[in-house]
Amino acid sequence: MKAFPTSPDFLRIARRVVWFEPPETALSEPVRFMAYAMAHALPEDMAVILDHVGQVGLREAVENAPPGIIDARSWAYWNLMADIEPALPMPLRHLPD
Repeated sequence: MKAFPTSPDFLRIARRVVWFEPPETALSEPVRFMAYAMAHALPEDMAVILDHVGQVGLREAVENAPPGIIDARSWAYWNLMADIEPALPMPLRHLPD
């Protein structure tokens, strides 16, 4: 996935959706940032993000989403928006025995 720019728009979005770390850090991991955006971004934020990554980037983000970030409802929606049918299983955390 192509990197996100550190433009004022993306920094503003990153501050909102990944509030617990500096926005530059959030933007440095595109797939992880996309996962947080799919769970927490406003529709107008997602319009900016999707304009940058396109359909290919959205699909890549869904296919490689880390576990524990996206809720089930958002997961179903973004699989549909990425034209993934049937929906992929939600990413699972694997804990050691």
